[in-house]
Amino acid sequence: MTDNLIPRTESAYDYPLLIKNLFAAPAVSNPRQTIVYRDLQRFTYAEFKQRVCRLANALTAIGVKPGDTVAVMDWDSHRYLECFYAIPMLGAVLHTVNIRLSPEQILYTIDHAEDDYILVNEEFLPLLEQIKGRIDTVKAYILLQDEQQQLETSLPIAGEYEALLSQAATTFEFADFNENTRATTFYTTGTTGMPKGVYFSHRQLVLHTIAGMAALGSVARQGRLHQEDVYMPITPMFHVHAWGVPYIATALGIKQVYPGKYLPEMLLKLIDSEKVTFSHCVPTILHLLMSHPLFKEIDLSNWKVLIGGAALPKAMCRAARARGIDIYSGYGMSETCPVLTLANITEEALSADEDEEFRCKTGRPIPLVDLRIVDEQMQEVPADGHSVGEIVVRAPWLTQGYLKDQRNSETLWRGGYLHSGDVANRDPHNYIKITDRIKDVIKIGGEWISSLEVEDFLAAHPEVTEAAVIGLPDPKWGEKPLALVVRKGSAEISEKELLNYIRGFVDKGMISKQIVLLKIAFVDSIEKTSVGKTNKKLLREKYQQQ
Repeated sequence: MTDNLIPRTESAYDYPLLIKNLFAAPAVSNPRQTIVYRDLQRFTYAEFKQRVCRLANALTAIGVKPGDTVAVMDWDSHRYLECFYAIPMLGAVLHTVNIRLSPEQILYTIDHAEDDYILVNEEFLPLLEQIKGRIDTVKAYILLQDEQQQLETSLPIAGEYEALLSQAATTFEFADFNENTRATTFYTTGTTGMPKGVYFSHRQLVLHTIAGMAALGSVARQGRLHQEDVYMPITPMFHVHAWGVPYIATALGIKQVYPGKYLPEMLLKLIDSEKVTFSHCVPTILHLLMSHPLFKEIDLSNWKVLIGGAALPKAMCRAARARGIDIYSGYGMSETCPVLTLANITEEALSADEDEEFRCKTGRPIPLVDLRIVDEQMQEVPADGHSVGEIVVRAPWLTQGYLKDQRNSETLWRGGYLHSGDVANRDPHNYIKITDRIKDVIKIGGEWISSLEVEDFLAAHPEVTEAAVIGLPDPKWGEKPLALVVRKGSAEISEKELLNYIRGFVDKGMISKQIVLLKIAFVDSIEKTSVGKTNKKLLREKYQQQ
C-alpha cells in the first residue's frame, strides 16, 4: 500500500542525516564553551567551528575532493576532533588509522582503504618512512605537530597542519549529499588474520549519536551525560570513533578535554585540573590509572567512567566505587559503531553487592537496538539469567559488512542479524551479561565454562592484580583451563593457595566443579591487543604445548 505515503512538497527541504547537521547547533548555542588539548591548547566552540572550516578549505586546496579517503595518524587531540567533522563533511572518507598495529598491518590498511592523503603526527614519521616505498595510493601528507619545527623527511609533505589552517578562510559552505555516503572507515584489531575494514555512513553516525544522547542523557541519576559535564575520552579516537562519544559531546556543546598520548600522570592531572566528569575506557587503562600514586591523591567523586571493550571486573568496580567513581559497563563492537547496551541502574534500594553486580553486567539495549540471545537454530533462549546463547543484533547504525570482503560480510550477517560472537544470558530485568566469547569458552568434557567468570574470581583475590584464562587442547577432556596470573607487587601467593581459593567458589555452587582441572602459571604481564584487550588468540598459541 502507498496511500499513506507523505506527499512531497517541491519546495520543502528534504533534511539529510549528515554529520554537518550535528556540527551546526553547539557552535551557535554554546560558542564560549571550550575544547582543551592537554596543557597546550584551549579553544572556544566558536573558534572550533572556524578551525573546522579552515581545515576544509586547506584540504580542498591540496586536492581533497568528495569520494577521496583521508587517513589520520594522531594521538587523541583537538586536531582529531576537527578531522571527525571536516573530512566527512567534504564528502570524503575519514580513515582512522590504528597506530598500535604493526608496520605491516598499517601498510595493509592504508593500501586496502586506498588512502589518498594522510595527516600524520610527527611521532609516526619514522614508521611511514619504513614502509613508504610500498605505499601505492597516497598523494601527499600533512604534518601534525604540537610545536612547529623543521623536520627532515623524504615524504611528500603538503604542509604543516597549523600553518595550513592559518592561511585558510574561516568559512566554508558544506554541500548536501546523500546521507548514505560513507563517512568513516577503520580496521579491526586483526587477532584472526589481517585487520578487517568496517565502515559507516553519515546516516548511521547521526542515528548512533542521537540514540547515544537519549540513552546517556535519560537516566535520572547514575552515569548520566549532560550539558554541564566535562568530557575526556580515554579510548583512542582511532578505535570506533572513540565509541562515538566525541560526536555526542560536540552535539551537546559540552566542554571537552583531549589528552594526547595516554600517559597516566597526564590523564590524572587533566581529570583534576579540568574537573573532568565523564570518561570511557577499557579496564586495562583504568588499571594503569589506579596503580599510579596520583590516583589516591585527587578528588574523583564527580567522575563517571563507562567501561567497555572487556568485562568490568568486580574487584575493579569495588575499588573504583570506594573512591567515589560512578563506574559502569557498556557493550558494543567495532562492527556496531559501537554502543549497543549500557548498564545504567534504575532499580531502587540496592545493597552494595547488588549495585556492584548490576554495574558489572553488560547492560540493557539502548533505543533502536533489537538485541536477541539465540541458540544455534536462531531461537531465543529464556530470559532467566542462566540460559546462554549468542548475541545477535539489528540497529540502524551497524556496519553493512567488511570492506571488499563479501564472504566475511555474509558470515557476519547470516540469518539477517549481525552475529557478535559473544555468549551471554539475559535476566528478567532485561540486563544482558556476557559470559564469554564463543571462541574463548572452555569446553571441558562437554560442559562450557566461562573464562570471564574464572578471571573475575581470580582478579578479586587481594594478591592478584590481573588474570587471563584460556582453554588448551586435552585428549581426554577436550580442553583444560590454564590461568595466567599476575601477582600484586611483592605478593608470593602459590598455585596451591589460588586453587584452594577457586575451590571455594565450586563449594558455593558458583562455578562448575570441572574447574578443578585448572592449572595456574604466574607471569609478569599478559599480552594485549592494540586496543588494550587480552589477546587470547596469542596466549593460546604461546601456551599450546603446556
